[in-house]
Amino acid sequence: MDFSPLNVALAVAVVAVAAAIRRLFHSRLPPGPRPWPVIGNLYDIKPVRFRCFAEWAAKYGPIMSVWFGTTLNVVISSSELAREVLKDKDQLLADRPRSRSAARFSRDGTDLIWADYGPHYVKVRKVCNLELFSAKRLEALRPIREDEVTAMVDSIFRQVKPADMLGKNVVVVRDHLSGVAFNNITRLAFGKRFVNSGGELDEQGTEFKAIVANGLKFGASLSVAEYISWLRWMFPLDEEAYAKHGARRDRLTRAIMEEHSQARKKGGAGQHFVDALLTLREKYNLSEDTIIGLLWDMITAGMDTTVISVEWAMAELVKNPRVQKKAQEELDRVIGTDRVMTESDFPNLPYLQCVVKESFRLHPPTPLMLPHKAAANVKIGGYDVPKGSNIHVNVWAIARDPELWENPLEYRPERFEEENIDIRGHDFRVLPFGAGRRVCPGAQLGINLVQSMLGHLLHHFEWSVPDGMRADEVDMVENPGMVSFMRTPLRAVAAVRLPAHLYNRVPADL
Repeated sequence: MDFSPLNVALAVAVVAVAAAIRRLFHSRLPPGPRPWPVIGNLYDIKPVRFRCFAEWAAKYGPIMSVWFGTTLNVVISSSELAREVLKDKDQLLADRPRSRSAARFSRDGTDLIWADYGPHYVKVRKVCNLELFSAKRLEALRPIREDEVTAMVDSIFRQVKPADMLGKNVVVVRDHLSGVAFNNITRLAFGKRFVNSGGELDEQGTEFKAIVANGLKFGASLSVAEYISWLRWMFPLDEEAYAKHGARRDRLTRAIMEEHSQARKKGGAGQHFVDALLTLREKYNLSEDTIIGLLWDMITAGMDTTVISVEWAMAELVKNPRVQKKAQEELDRVIGTDRVMTESDFPNLPYLQCVVKESFRLHPPTPLMLPHKAAANVKIGGYDVPKGSNIHVNVWAIARDPELWENPLEYRPERFEEENIDIRGHDFRVLPFGAGRRVCPGAQLGINLVQSMLGHLLHHFEWSVPDGMRADEVDMVENPGMVSFMRTPLRAVAAVRLPAHLYNRVPADL
């Protein structure tokens, strides 16, 4: 008998397909597109998955089966079923599927994002809710956020202020947003601004950016073997490369942790997340792996999503001058033209809050949320969902459901004036931060930063499309990926609205 690797692989494939067929006949799985043997629906899925799944949901219904190779993925596209998944049966569906790459980066789920639901997750979640993202700590770190937002305004002003550029001062908005997000998250997490006053990266900043870029490269290089378990032996991970990356990340993080430990011995403890975790290490019995994992979770979750949210909001405001003008009128009425906005102004800016909510509704930064995993056999919407299945909630599709929203594709912040909707996971029609046990613990921090950045951009500048371009020509298509960057970075003309002295950065050193 020939036991060559190819024949063994074919035999395993036959067994896997037979097992899948048996499951299909003995379970009432959700409907969905017909899967191909072995590869499932992988080659039928369009690059922008949440749009593809929304199209399929129109044909197969609000709950459907999509096979990623040999793995069943259940996609939810209705508010009612999202409530069932994220609230009613949340405990059974709160585990997290980890790719081989995610398993390496998270030390098999010793962080928060990739941890399965259990005692470790509950403990680390408690640290986040009670300690890291408490109202007291967020308020203590407010000067950092306001510093970085005024630095953004300063950088845009220096680009557009020359008189001979009037009317031609086109800004690539993302370039300026990225600086805020980078400096804000490194200062909140590590207590360090890795750039000098001239915007040049220091040695640690250069290393930090290289580690982030390398991590993204690993994440983008996953093979089809991630979805077909019996193929993994043919596509082994480059263990040495992953080990070097992990060691590099840990080396930088430990160096920063040691700097803070020395400062704490001299009475210099701060409010930054690294200080908090070092202070709480013994109280919560946190391992070094968990501390490092939590710090990088915050960086991963907080950097790109902020840029994405504000850029999409600015694109909508450039396309909708009526909304932009109404928001600016509120800012001028509440703040005037002799000072800059601060976060303490938020309660007096209800329309700006509606603009933020409407932007999150139409453009959630993670349109499919991060996937959940069934810890047991469970029924959803009357269908069988086997243990080990992955669950995706298409929050992008839910937020555009015509049964839930009047004229859902229209950008109209007034809908949130007519009904007060909480976007932090309490209303299942709009879920930019998820809901239930796995709701983003930093939701309020994210909302505050997006609201602050938008408020400053609108108060300081008037925005329009470049000369020769129509508003309807702004590219409103997303790039493929887990997060939803604009495919084409937004370019817009910025015109100064306030006295020159209000464009200076207001530095804060914490």
